[in-house]
Amino acid sequence: MTRPNPPRSSISRRTLITGSAALGAAAGAGLWTPATAHAAAPRAAASELSTDPFTLGVASGDPSSDGIVLWTRLATDPLAEDGLGGMPNQTLEVEWQLATDEGMAKIAASGITPAAPDAAHSVHVEVDKLEPHRHYWYRFRVGTYVSPVGRTRTAPAPDVVVDSLRMAFVSCSQYEHGYFDAYRALAEDDPDLVLHLGDYQYEYTAGDYTIPGGNIRDHEGPETVTLANYRQRHAQYKSDADLQAAHAAAPFLVVFDDHEVDNNWADEMPENPAEKPTFMERRTAAFKAYYENMPLRRSSIPNGPNIQIYRRAQWGRLASFHMLDTRQFRDDQSCGDRWQNDCQEAFDPKRTITGGQQEKWLVDGFRKSRARWDFLGQQVFFAQRDADAGPVRRASMDSWDGYVASRDRITRGWVDAKVRNPIVLTGDVHAHWASELKLDYEDPTSRTVGTELVCSSITSGGNGEDSDPKDNPFLEINPHLKFYNNLRGYVRTTITPGQMTADFRCLPYVHEQGAPVFTRATFVAEDGQPGLHQTADNPLPTPRQQRSDKEIINRTIRWESDRPK
Repeated sequence: MTRPNPPRSSISRRTLITGSAALGAAAGAGLWTPATAHAAAPRAAASELSTDPFTLGVASGDPSSDGIVLWTRLATDPLAEDGLGGMPNQTLEVEWQLATDEGMAKIAASGITPAAPDAAHSVHVEVDKLEPHRHYWYRFRVGTYVSPVGRTRTAPAPDVVVDSLRMAFVSCSQYEHGYFDAYRALAEDDPDLVLHLGDYQYEYTAGDYTIPGGNIRDHEGPETVTLANYRQRHAQYKSDADLQAAHAAAPFLVVFDDHEVDNNWADEMPENPAEKPTFMERRTAAFKAYYENMPLRRSSIPNGPNIQIYRRAQWGRLASFHMLDTRQFRDDQSCGDRWQNDCQEAFDPKRTITGGQQEKWLVDGFRKSRARWDFLGQQVFFAQRDADAGPVRRASMDSWDGYVASRDRITRGWVDAKVRNPIVLTGDVHAHWASELKLDYEDPTSRTVGTELVCSSITSGGNGEDSDPKDNPFLEINPHLKFYNNLRGYVRTTITPGQMTADFRCLPYVHEQGAPVFTRATFVAEDGQPGLHQTADNPLPTPRQQRSDKEIINRTIRWESDRPK
């Protein structure tokens, strides 16, 4: 039976930031509801805080049908070099509340949880025994200070077919390259769920990764190597009001790519092989800081240099989300980690981008899935993408093109399992793409067996450039590629039992604040019909510049390169 979606409440940046802060201030003045009055009062150490510790906002994540993770991190001085956010070397007790109304009058759950210095005073509350498929609002208090109010929601029960899901996915937010207006726009789009597919933060020191015309703002601190470095960098990103708005709007499912640790790293190999002797120490620091700053469950608490990040989330019978880890278990890139010509090692059947255990987990999940739509939330370009129109095969070795057999096994896995609607969701390449997936990319007439949607970056690469996809030779060389655009933005989807609609949302610039958002193109995938078709294409606002195919290909590759060499 179909269960209707709950009424959708209106949401705006003002509601998320200004309104929530005002509500928090009022609560701090004595209007905190008495639901936790029976609990012990926070420790006296909280009274030592001289300024608001909720400078990094609030977040929620990993929704299930009966629970959610609530997150915050206390920091009175977010950019402190020691990474501890100006907090005292003491454990503070933080009160939390979860309500069924935005005014926080109807408390559904509450409690007290510690915020300890060895966890950078981060808080992860796993709330359970909640009602499925409904909105909740939440906040935190320490001493007299009260956080902004965030909105979250639980997933539908596993056996329920729901009418729709509004899901957005994002990646690649290089703080130095522009303002995070895309996050603000995403919040105002009122999603039910947000997938962040990696490169949430970047490791470079100021000026190390620059865009034409110079960076818009600077990173604090050196290149991130130590725990203090990573904590400081995460705090700088979380201090951004637009990113806070996105987190306060909806629950996130997060996975990392490379820049949360080091550019183009692969398993135990850093970008610079000379740094290998100390790389696992760096990974340990990066993963600890990542967990501390993300709304993740206890199952993702790192064990030294290892972290369990691949996992599944279910949205009733409508959708399954298989969230992948394509960094921690991959073989080192073939022939170097950039675009290469005719790299035969990329076809080695022993090579893997997921590792054997994760590959088995994924294929087993395909066999067991009863969802209408199966989404692979992952990091790097999945479809074949050849940059040479002749006999040479020029491809990115950091993508699935560098792990051809691994891609073939997973594609064959969902085909053999008769997955009804497989959709791969991708970030990483700083541009919007849409493609159809094949078992045999060398034969353009071979049947389509799935769809890939790739979101552009939030800011990485700077303003980008608008273009007509018909002018991009990649689409002629690779007929399964259907769309390309190099403006910044994200992808907004509406998923129903009958179809998935994907809007490629774009911003004309990121070098100044206040950029408007618009939909460049809309594609639809129909239930039971692999592939996609375009339903809307907004006209370009300015005339196109004429360039040769070679120049367009080189520019396309250059746009997605991090710290070009």
